[in-house]
Amino acid sequence: MIGALLFSVFIVLMLAGVPIGVALGIGGALAIGVANADAQLFGLLAVPQNFYAAIAKYPLLALPMFVLVGSIFDRSGVAQRMVSFAIAVVGRGPGMLPLVAISVAMVLGGISGSGPANAAAVGGVMIGAMSRAGYPAAFSASVIGAAAATDILIPPSIAFIVYSVMVPGASVPALFAAGMIPGVLAGLALIVPAVWISRSHGFGVNESKLPRPPFWRSLKEAIWGLVAPVLILGGMRLGWFTPTEAAVVAVFYGLFVGMIVHRTIRFRDLFDIFREAAELSAVIMLILGLAGIFAYSVNTLGIADPIAKFVAESGLGSIGAIVLMVVILMFVGMFLDGISIFLIFLPLLMPIAKVFNWDPVWFGVILTMKIAVGQFTPPMAVNLMVACKMARVPMESTIPWVGWLIVSFLAVTFLVILFPELALWLPRELGY
Repeated sequence: MIGALLFSVFIVLMLAGVPIGVALGIGGALAIGVANADAQLFGLLAVPQNFYAAIAKYPLLALPMFVLVGSIFDRSGVAQRMVSFAIAVVGRGPGMLPLVAISVAMVLGGISGSGPANAAAVGGVMIGAMSRAGYPAAFSASVIGAAAATDILIPPSIAFIVYSVMVPGASVPALFAAGMIPGVLAGLALIVPAVWISRSHGFGVNESKLPRPPFWRSLKEAIWGLVAPVLILGGMRLGWFTPTEAAVVAVFYGLFVGMIVHRTIRFRDLFDIFREAAELSAVIMLILGLAGIFAYSVNTLGIADPIAKFVAESGLGSIGAIVLMVVILMFVGMFLDGISIFLIFLPLLMPIAKVFNWDPVWFGVILTMKIAVGQFTPPMAVNLMVACKMARVPMESTIPWVGWLIVSFLAVTFLVILFPELALWLPRELGY
């Protein structure tokens, strides 16, 4: 009865246009109030307690810092210089600019932790270049929206940080290491259809006519951006700093590159950069706190237990159960953003994961890969939305192209499902 009230209130509020975080908090608070009606106000103390508990976690200190890193590098001019270097390496020709866009997005994924920020940084440089080379704007937006999705797999990743604070036994370093190989494989998988489509449809006919940047000069200009992922990830591995401290190091490194080296960021720009990062971080933290109330309700009232029992007794088995989850979340991901999926479904999915003894790190990588696909799957595709806005095309015009990229990304997801070592080998080798 109380479980039905919880989800009914949440769904009604969400359909009425109430922000998802607020709908989660109100639904959870009402369920707690009804369940503790005899305790009167004392039972409702669980609401503020769980709001605070959801955000008072050390790993979350890294979240606003990595959001800030994305804003800094977006304005530092690093993306432009890395694109020039990538073109100098691979050369000109049909299909080469999509390859460059995906490669640069993967490198930027080792600096930032936000897919939309990555799409904005790469799109700001690549969409105009691809247009001049003869690529349709809708195709360019599809490639950039999909490429930016690798950002939340290749560490550092805001999605992994959120997952780690919600799931015991999944540390941030282990998740960062586990996402590396699947993230790189996903990027390589996107390159195949992007290059094939370009060549089979005759895109990029003008690309070979454009000048190829000098190798050594472009390397010299790009070296500061290329060093950033090595500094962040290498420093964590060598024990110089924790993931939380790495975020602070990345902020100061980005400011040094933007203000001293490239001089693309001025002191008067800092206020706008800090304000933008603070607003986004505050929204994420508020949603996390409200979702903590919802998660407490689900766990305390035992709502997820019957669902877990039903799945365990359905005869699907471990692989069948997780494939079913991927299919369901594939549909859900068409309408909800990644963080919302984590906050709504993790309290329901973790009991199922425990029934089948799924490794929490591997499970986190699978869910994050599903969220990554959702970032460029219409109609609710935040990366694709950013790319389409920059390319000035409607999202529906990307459907003929983005479908191939979705299939490629899903193929890698199922590889990780069938071969968990793709995600678990590196964390184990690094001692996480």
